[in-house]
Amino acid sequence: MSSSQVQDPTGTADAPFFPMSRKPGCPFDPPPPLREAAASHPVSRVTIWNGSTPWIITGHAEQRALLSDPRVSVNDRLPGFPHWHAGMEQVSTRRAPSVFNTDPPEHTRFRRMMTAPFTFKRVNAMRAVVQEITDDLIDRLLAGPRPADLVEAIALPLPTRMICAIMGVPQADHAAFAAQASVGMKRDVTVQAQVESFRWQHDYLADLVRARAAEPRDDMLSDLAQRVTDGEITVEEAAAMGVGLFVAGHETSANMIALATVALLEHPGQLALLRESDDPGLAATAVEELLRYLGIVHMAQRRIATDDIEIGGQTIRAGEGILIELASANRDPRAFPDPDVLDLRRPAPAHHAFGFGLHQCVGQQLARVELQVVYGTLFRRIPTLSLATTLDAIEFKHDGIAYGVYHLPVTW
Repeated sequence: MSSSQVQDPTGTADAPFFPMSRKPGCPFDPPPPLREAAASHPVSRVTIWNGSTPWIITGHAEQRALLSDPRVSVNDRLPGFPHWHAGMEQVSTRRAPSVFNTDPPEHTRFRRMMTAPFTFKRVNAMRAVVQEITDDLIDRLLAGPRPADLVEAIALPLPTRMICAIMGVPQADHAAFAAQASVGMKRDVTVQAQVESFRWQHDYLADLVRARAAEPRDDMLSDLAQRVTDGEITVEEAAAMGVGLFVAGHETSANMIALATVALLEHPGQLALLRESDDPGLAATAVEELLRYLGIVHMAQRRIATDDIEIGGQTIRAGEGILIELASANRDPRAFPDPDVLDLRRPAPAHHAFGFGLHQCVGQQLARVELQVVYGTLFRRIPTLSLATTLDAIEFKHDGIAYGVYHLPVTW
């Protein structure tokens, strides 16, 4: 067994480094050692950037058990929490409590404040707006030069405009806010850059919450501002929720739009099914399969044990870090037959692309609508869409917390 492989240790001396490299020529697949671990030893150790050796959970069933376990915490201020990088560790001490870093009952209170704009009914009512923005962006793409960068033309602006509209971020500030939010998504970001970016986002949203308290509008920041006025939360807590919501609502969707476009262009038979069908049910099923097949959150969700937990033949001790590696679980052969096959007709409701349990993504319904509209529109309106480069020349985000592509040259 090579040093890069995930082993099944009871100790930590041989724990391999995480994150691991993907196999050359296989940009859509999780690293082979993680794939092997999901089937053979789904609870094992890895070493991360600070030399600590948290547990990594690669199995689908094991992830579900831990993500439902009240002894597993998202409190990133606890000693031993396995932060993504040093910048995140520094920021964790500065962030106010929010839905993203608290456990029940505090988490329950915060989450209740954020769910109203993202219910299935309300998000489905936004479908016409998503369609309008998508068509507008495609119109601009077609009117511009070829080749074009699909990331800059569609993948980034669509989710950015949607989450900014829901939150109430003025259009003139969309680009600046998105640029700041992307700073911490690289694992090699400096501590100084991470802290300065967080401070910019926090201060910007805190000022906007105060402005909405004075002049409320029909947006989420106004709702949070009212809660500040009513004494339910502080301005700092409102800003912290806004920062987390924006990153979650724009970064992952943007990467998913672009990465799935590459995957579909590389699977022309599956693309033909999607392009030639006018069945909205197929579009919805295709989105779930693409979410399963493509591991966007490839740096794992981070947790810490607050009590000893027996799972997968191992004992996770209180105070030990836990990495929930979602991409490998979505390729677990125990949960998905022929997991390496992209099959847009596959029912895949049990995937973990949005996590699982109490902390699963609050904006997942919005992401689904965005993806259904984009995939159902882009390839029908531009049936000759193709890559303007080779697969091996595309710069994938191997260094990112969210996986995707930096640029996607396309033509038609």
